[in-house]
Amino acid sequence: MNAAAASTTRRAWRVALTGGIASGKTTVSKMFGALGVPLIDADVIAREVVAPGTTLLQRIFERFGFDLRQPDGGLDRTALRNRVFANADERRELEGLVQPAIRARSEELAAGVAGPYLLYVIPLLAETHAASQFDRVLVVDCPESLQLQRLQARDGCDLQQAQAILATQSSRSDRLSIANDVILNDGTATSLESEVLSLHDRYLILARASERDVYAQ
Repeated sequence: MNAAAASTTRRAWRVALTGGIASGKTTVSKMFGALGVPLIDADVIAREVVAPGTTLLQRIFERFGFDLRQPDGGLDRTALRNRVFANADERRELEGLVQPAIRARSEELAAGVAGPYLLYVIPLLAETHAASQFDRVLVVDCPESLQLQRLQARDGCDLQQAQAILATQSSRSDRLSIANDVILNDGTATSLESEVLSLHDRYLILARASERDVYAQ
């Protein structure tokens, strides 16, 4: 394959970053971003696709109730989260509305950025069974007891509420089962930065090797 043909068929090498709630995904993704890695964050996109005035937000109001509309026209995300956490069928229905929009917007963003590799931050990667769409899966992990502590401190919820939130997500073992790489986030910021830098160097090598493979075909 010549260079011109390869440039039209090759997509950027993709790493999916995932982990349970309060595991440290945001912290780790910011560290990669500081190294110049383009980030595509599903949580950020999830807010964008339900911004005031969007068709998707209107559909959510129609399905789950106009009492979720805030005075500025936006979505009361906390109220919606509390509602769907208590009802698995409604949670799946909400995901069925939102996830396709997130995926479509993610692809739009990916087409507009350049870099040796892209990092997709996807909290629900295990739940949506999308790991096969990526070249590498990185799981940010920590003991469940530490998750519960962090979640209570972050969101001001009690232990029972924190446990209920964790129960709606895939298990720790399920997330680890799809991992190519794991960062155990139970230590210092310095050790975390060291792990990120080491993985970044490894991903650069793998991404460049993948690119050479494409040009060699």
